[in-house]
Order: sequence, then C-alpha cells, then structure tokens
Amino acid sequence: MKYYAHTAPTASGRPDALRTHLENVAGCAAAYASSFGASQEARIAGLLHDLGKYGELFQRRLEGKEHGIDHWSTGAWVALTTYKHRGIAAALAIQGHHIGLQQASKDALSLLEPKQLENSHPLALRLSDSNVEAIAQRFEQDGLTLPAAPSLSPFLYPGLDAPPGAAMLDVRMLFSALVDADFIETEAHFQQATDGSKRYRNPGPTLECERDLTILQRHQKQIADNSDASFDVTQLRADLLRACLDAAPLPQGVFSLTAPTGSGKTLSMLAFALKHAREHALRRIVVVIPYLTIIEQTVREYRKVFEPHLGSDLFEQYVLEHHSLAGTRTRKDGSSPCERDDEDEAKRRARELAQNWDAPIIITTSVQFLESLFANHSAPCRKLHRLAQSVILFDEVQTLPVALAVPTLAALSHLAERYRTTIVFSTATQPAFPHLNEHVNKLCAAGWQPREVVPESLGLFRRVKRTRVIWPDDLDHPKPWQELVEDLATTPGGQALCILNLKRHALAVYSELKKRGIPELFHLSTNMCPAHREARLNEARELLVQGLPCRLISTQCVEAGVDLDFPGVFRAFGPLDAIIQAAGRCNRRGRLAQGTVHVFLPEEDAYPDAAYRQAAAVTRVLLQKHGLAQLDIDDPELATEYYRELYNLTRPADRKQELTEALKRQDFVAVAAQYRIIDQDAINVLVPYDLPAFQQLAEQVRGKWLNATWIRQARPHTISLFRPKPDAPIRGYLDAVPVGRNATADDWFIYLKPEHYHQDTGLVPPTSMECLIA
Repeated sequence: MKYYAHTAPTASGRPDALRTHLENVAGCAAAYASSFGASQEARIAGLLHDLGKYGELFQRRLEGKEHGIDHWSTGAWVALTTYKHRGIAAALAIQGHHIGLQQASKDALSLLEPKQLENSHPLALRLSDSNVEAIAQRFEQDGLTLPAAPSLSPFLYPGLDAPPGAAMLDVRMLFSALVDADFIETEAHFQQATDGSKRYRNPGPTLECERDLTILQRHQKQIADNSDASFDVTQLRADLLRACLDAAPLPQGVFSLTAPTGSGKTLSMLAFALKHAREHALRRIVVVIPYLTIIEQTVREYRKVFEPHLGSDLFEQYVLEHHSLAGTRTRKDGSSPCERDDEDEAKRRARELAQNWDAPIIITTSVQFLESLFANHSAPCRKLHRLAQSVILFDEVQTLPVALAVPTLAALSHLAERYRTTIVFSTATQPAFPHLNEHVNKLCAAGWQPREVVPESLGLFRRVKRTRVIWPDDLDHPKPWQELVEDLATTPGGQALCILNLKRHALAVYSELKKRGIPELFHLSTNMCPAHREARLNEARELLVQGLPCRLISTQCVEAGVDLDFPGVFRAFGPLDAIIQAAGRCNRRGRLAQGTVHVFLPEEDAYPDAAYRQAAAVTRVLLQKHGLAQLDIDDPELATEYYRELYNLTRPADRKQELTEALKRQDFVAVAAQYRIIDQDAINVLVPYDLPAFQQLAEQVRGKWLNATWIRQARPHTISLFRPKPDAPIRGYLDAVPVGRNATADDWFIYLKPEHYHQDTGLVPPTSMECLIA
C-alpha cells in the first residue's frame, strides 16, 4: 500500500508521499537544530512526527471518509519507548506539532500510551491505529530507519528535575525546528509546480556584517557632519558609538547599554550588533521594541541607512518588520485557532502565515518576542530556532512588566548561555535587574549578571543636562483640565508637547484646545494607523524645525524612543522612568540653554493599570524622600533607586504565582496562558485612514484571502485593538478577513464604518471603550 502525508493540491497535482515528507522534514529540522547542537533529536522528531499517518484510518481521512484522527501520539510514544529520557524533548515536540506542547511530567507522558488513548482520548479523537508494531513495520517497509539510541546526544533536554525555565526553552527550540520544517515542507507541497515538483520559497539573504557596518558608519558620519545638534550632544553621540564599537569584540553574553535620551542609541547599538556578529560569526540581529511608534521610527532609520545601497526590494527581504501584537496566543479553551487535526485549506493557509524570521535583521514587538518564548503552539514558536547564534537588542527595556521580570530574564539568560545568543538591554533608565539575580538563578543556572557596554568613565549622564523639571508644588491637589489647557494655549512660542496617561485624557485635552481654535494642533495615539502617525509626526517635526507653533497632545506612545525636540513638555504624573523618557523629547538636540518639563497631577486620578499606578506611587515616595529640589532625573543612580523601591513594593519574585507553579511543573499549556505582556488579547484591524488604499486592500483580501504579501501592504493602514467582548458594540463594525473557503481569520479584521475614522484622532467609534484604553 502507498501511504500519503497530504492530498494532491489540485486535481492534476500529485499527493505527498509520506516517506518523502518524513525524510524531508527530518532533514530540514536537523539542519535548523544544528545551530544549537540538536540535529539528531530534530531528525528523530522529523521522522516520527507524522508516524501515525501510516494508520489506515488516517489514509481514509485523506479520502474524506474519516475525521477526528490523532496521527501524532504514536510517534511521540515511539520516541519515548525507544530513547527513554533522552527522547522526552522529541516526544513533546511530536505530540505538540498539532495540539501544542503539553506537560513534561511522568504522569502526563504516560498518557501517550496507545491503549490508554484508545480507551480515553483527552481530545475525544481516535488513533489512526493503536497497533504500534504494525505502524513501525510499515515505517520500516517504506525504507525508513531511526538513529540508534547511543548516538543521541544528551545536550538538548536536561531532564524533568532541571531548572524549569531553561529546560522548557530547550524543548521549545526543538519544537520550533520541527514545526518550521513541517510548515515549509507542507507549504512547498501545496504550492507545487505544474510538473508536480515541490516549490520552496526562497531562503532569506544572509547577514553581511562587514558591508553593513561600513554602510552604517558612513551614514553616522554624514549625520554628525550635517547635525544641527549642539557640540555637546554631537560629542556625546560620538563617544557612545565609540564605546559600542570598542565593546563589540567582547565574548558573547548578556549586556546592558545605558545612555541618555537623544544620544543615538538606535544606530550605535546596531553598530555594536554588526561588529559583534562579525567577531563571533552570528547569523542575525533581532531588535525588540515595546511600542509600535518606536518600531516605525526604527524601520525608518534603518531604511535611510540601507535602502540606498540595497534597493527597496532587497531591503524588504533584508529587514523584516513583524509588527503584530496578535498571533501569539491560544483561545480561552486552550486551543489554537489554526491547529488540531485539520487538513483543510483554510487551516493550512493560517499556519503558513506564521512568521519564521528567515531574514538577517528582524524588528519586532516585545509582545511578539517575549510571549513567543513562553508559547506552546506551533505558530508563535515556529521562529524561535532562528534566535540561536544571534544578537538580540532590547530597546527601551524599562517597559518590561515587573511581574514578569524573573521568568523573562531566566529565558533570555538561557538563550545566551546555551544558544550562542547575545542579549543587549538598552535604555536611558536601566532597571535594577541584577538585584533579581538570586531569583533568576532558580529558573536558569546562569542567573542575570549583565556587563555594561558604556564605561562609567565616559560620564555620559553628567555631561548632558538639557532640561529642568518643574514638579507639582502640592501632591494632594491636581491640576484642573481647564488650567492645563490654558497653559498649553499660552505657552511661549506656541511649541509644546503634552503627554497624558490615558487615551481619553489625551482626547479631552485635544478637544478643548481645538474648540479654542489653537493653530497647528496635533493629536497622537495608537488609535491612528502607522501611516497616519508618521504623517502627523513629520508635520510636527517640520514646524518645530522652522520655529513655528506646534502643539502635540499624545498618549505615552510618543515618549520613549520617538525623535521629537520640543522646548517645553507637559507630562502627567506617572512612573519616574516615563517622566525621564518624556524629558528626552525636550531640548533633545541641546540647542537651548535649558528646556522645561512640567509635571502635573491630572484632574482625574486614573492610570492604565494597577502596575502603572504602583510605579507612579514610587515616584511620589521619592519626591517626598528627596524633596523637589534634590530629585535629579539626569542622575542614573536615581533610576537605580527608583527600581529598587519598585521591586521592594511589588516583589517581582512573588508575583504571578500561578506562572511560577506552572514553570515548576513544566506545564507548557499553563505557562503560555499565564505569561502575558499585555493581559488582553489583541486583534489587527484594517482602518480607513486613506480611503482609496483601504478600499483596494479590502477588495484584494476578500478576493484572494489573507496572505503574507497582503499583510505587508496592509500594515501601514492597520491598528491593534484589544479583542472586543462578544457583546461589544464595536463587533458590529468588524468584518473578519477570509483565509479560505468559508473560513475567516481569528485576528485580522476590516473596519466597516469609514465615518468612525477621523483624520485628527484616528479610530474613535461611538459607544466603544476599546479605543479609549491606554
């Protein structure tokens, strides 16, 4: 009998021979895992992942005569019984390639026994064949053999009693190599050429460190030569760049890069990464950024550097943007929207859309990167194996949620320790993460002990004092909105940036100023799509350069990393790190003797969440402790003290106890559910900012279904929203994007009411709270 892995893609196409599929996935997975020394484990996982497809019930499934067939558990059981404890990681990966990684415990693994599954399957599925010997015989008769047990290295999975943070990441890395290989092979089959041969997508280009570093340094020299910044700021940037290049030859590991706002960290840390990658023969650079606004700016800066030399087409392949805040999570019932025993076209297309980061430079969100490190399903884990032999740059790292600090640091430390990955934490307000080393050590033996890139002798913070902060005189009396509006309306020169803690506050202040007829007034928030935000920021920058009136009312999305230079900034009272970052938008180029940052207590005492409120409370404690005159935001020791106080208050190691217990159990399902950078799920919504472009994109996706090319084109016209509740009014305005016949995406939508998108404020639907949350 001839056994198949997949049906023919068309009536005239060829079905996918199971032997060929298993051999190809095994070879591909082994190649991926070679970057971290786990080729044999990956080869075994590849050969066994679809072993159950040798069962007759599955072959009938391909003919449409059966459904609800488990074709993965048999291979996982064979991995366990053949290789014992050395086969645990492979067994977990095989079991998880359709249903997600489950739990690494003796009790959980014992449930894979075929007779037990036949009697009581947890997913109410049927095994394709419970006779393992018969399945193994067909495997051998098809010309396939497994590697001998002694040849399997003990490298990959340290065991059920190992530090859990490290052990679970090892499993995810193997899982990543398997599922990426499986996705690529399956995609190639269903995209086969007219002669029946598999059609593989072209691999991404390789990182050209020497060339890129030369291009970057030329660009940085041009910036310095043409800069309108003060001499002190220009010299500061030159010293930071030199420090980054001097530190690049150091051995791989964990680094911190602490430098003032406006000192050129974006390009200087890229210079470090390129030279470090050259010195250590690394494969790619991953830039992790908390806010979409900073991603847009970073991509714009990279485009200025590389596109003139690479051309626009190659640049798009060379620098991959992965913006989405969605796509890392499971549904509330624990299932994934594009997995389980599905062979239909829509589910396959959804899997193909999962990014695998096959590019030299990746720019992505903190949500995508960090939640993927703790995910259990194939779509978000697909890309993880690409992190081996890489440099990972974390920009504005102070935004990492305190409650998740310990498990996050443990995972990153293990990446550095075992996978030849260098980690860089960059910010002007460096959190006191080394104080958590003892707790991190319980999850990963290496702990958290970063080396600082910038020598203390440079004294970067002492050399630049570009602002003075005016704190509230009375911490018990808030500033009325009308008084704030009056201050903004009458600010000298008409140039002011005002940053609020909540979207509704920003909208209220903007609306009051607009009623007064204030000229050149702008609003900025994540209710506006990237193309809209960039247009507004460019308009504001042009007015600032010309010295013309410009008032920008924004949420905190503008305060970290965004290149703006106002003579005066008004900042709602909040966390100290946020106030310091806001000050970085004031007198950024040092052209004034001193800029002014006005910190005020908003009329409504409201914050985005409890963690933000706690951080603001620590700022209040420091003000009361030091007094207004002694609180120097340019002193890095103040940031260290702030974070120590914050950790004493919030006790990061004691937070998220459910996550901690799930880690101890090595329960992948529970860990994925508990590890959330943002508590609420997000969705992507195509919005009608540019109506002709919006209509064209909507028509395209409805006709050809969701695909990677469309996503790339739609990204500038898309916003992210928290997933609305089923009864939310905004649900009536969202049309789910099709991914196949009679199937729609779980996280991509088209907004149906163009009149709800305003050219001043972005998407603000009536009677909807989804767009008013910070």
